Amino acid sequence: MDLDAYVAAHRATWERLDRLSRQRNLSGVEADEILDTYQRVATHLSVIRSTAPDASLVAYLSALLARARSRAAGTRAATWSDVGRFFARTFPAALYRMRWWWISVMVASFGAAVIMGWWMIAHPRIENSLMSQSQIDQLVNNDFEGYYSEFAATSFAARVWTNNFWLAALCIGFGVFCLPVIYMLYQNMLNLAIVGSIMIRHGRGDLFFGLITPHGLLEMTCLFVAAGVGLRLFWAWVSPGARTRVQALGEEGRAAIGVALGLVVLLLICGLIEAFVTPSELPTWARIGVGLIAWGGFLAYVFTLGRWAHNAGEAGDVSEAERGAAVPTVG
Repeated sequence: MDLDAYVAAHRATWERLDRLSRQRNLSGVEADEILDTYQRVATHLSVIRSTAPDASLVAYLSALLARARSRAAGTRAATWSDVGRFFARTFPAALYRMRWWWISVMVASFGAAVIMGWWMIAHPRIENSLMSQSQIDQLVNNDFEGYYSEFAATSFAARVWTNNFWLAALCIGFGVFCLPVIYMLYQNMLNLAIVGSIMIRHGRGDLFFGLITPHGLLEMTCLFVAAGVGLRLFWAWVSPGARTRVQALGEEGRAAIGVALGLVVLLLICGLIEAFVTPSELPTWARIGVGLIAWGGFLAYVFTLGRWAHNAGEAGDVSEAERGAAVPTVG
């Protein structure tokens, strides 16, 4: 084969694919054209490789096809507009769509904590079976309050952030199995009930609520969101509805990953509050006020932006175009 003649005959096609792959926006006609041109150039590359391999030409066409493949498949680098869209539409819409799951988890969990705490306050012998009197005195008089100022604020914030996100990720990741999520919720509510009942019974209820409320409202809500999303995953394969189980798990799984990414930011806020506000010298009402503002801001975010985005058709999943994107192949 005369390679120079072959190049001259097809150079225009290669240059056209190059222009299309670099173009920022493609019309419907151009999107069809890039797929067709991709297939033709892939054939040209195959012919050159098999009959007259030229290293530089093969490298050029391979790079051209790789760029065109990414463009045709819709692959693109994330931009600030993508981040803005995620936090303005995708994330709040997912939270709103699954609101009854995490709200139900929240109500049930707080209800269980209150019942367990009340039972322990009414039956003092329970706390004596869990701790010795010296351990109880240490918790009430030193350990509970000292925990929040034991480490430097920045390192404490990072530690709290990573620990909380790890717990949230476990709730989402193990949600499809259901029981691990329920167990983790039970353990957290039991610990809350034990510490709370001991502090209240020994006359330190004001200290308990004064320290746990600033960060705890939003922090616990994030845990309930993660648990609710995880349990929604479980229900997606138990009762997929009109969808196949694979489709249901795929749709809910993609939304769950989006929620997990959003929780990274929310739990960072919780960590900063717990490290810098909870142990601060601010009066108790101010510290609790910060916690209420953060929690109220989250609820407003879900039930305004989330509701608007959900009513506009946003489900918290990736776009239909991204779900259906396929990498062109040579048949």
